[in-house]
Amino acid sequence: MQTISYLPHFISIVVVVGMLVDFVARDGLINNILGWFGIEPIAFLQEPGWFRSMFISSGIWQGIGWGSIIYLAAMSTIDPSLYDAARIDGANRWKQTLHVTLPGIMPTIIILLILNIGSMLSVGSEKIILMYNPLTYETADVISTYVYRKGILGADFGYSAAVGLFNSIVSFILLALANTISKRVSEHRLW
Repeated sequence: MQTISYLPHFISIVVVVGMLVDFVARDGLINNILGWFGIEPIAFLQEPGWFRSMFISSGIWQGIGWGSIIYLAAMSTIDPSLYDAARIDGANRWKQTLHVTLPGIMPTIIILLILNIGSMLSVGSEKIILMYNPLTYETADVISTYVYRKGILGADFGYSAAVGLFNSIVSFILLALANTISKRVSEHRLW
């Protein structure tokens, strides 16, 4: 199970998308499983309605292993005597998680949240470019792929540079705002 969850983070995005394409092909694993229940094969990557589900689920699959490594490392720094004291005070597993584990890993949660907010607008354009096709442009297009299509494919370099710069400025403003809010709410911040 660890290999299945950790592997997508450590291999190339091209390989991950290739595996995804194989899984959701008409004769792939997902459609074979659906066929056992009498459901007709679905062209997941050709239908705009399925693109977001495929992108989000593959993103979760790709990031869950790395996230578990980070949070397990953060949990290993929590003093075990805190759990013992909570058990003596009558705390069950849920209360231990709520009152010992979450406060113990809160700095890690906040730093990762701030970093993810800073990169929120650059939503993995490489994977989108590998996954999308003209049938899914209306659903799959994001700022990065729009800049790519206008700048590289359309040769409108000035316009695409302006959109890219605006994207970077908005990302920096969101990062600074998240850091400021974190500084006011808790003592944990990026800078």
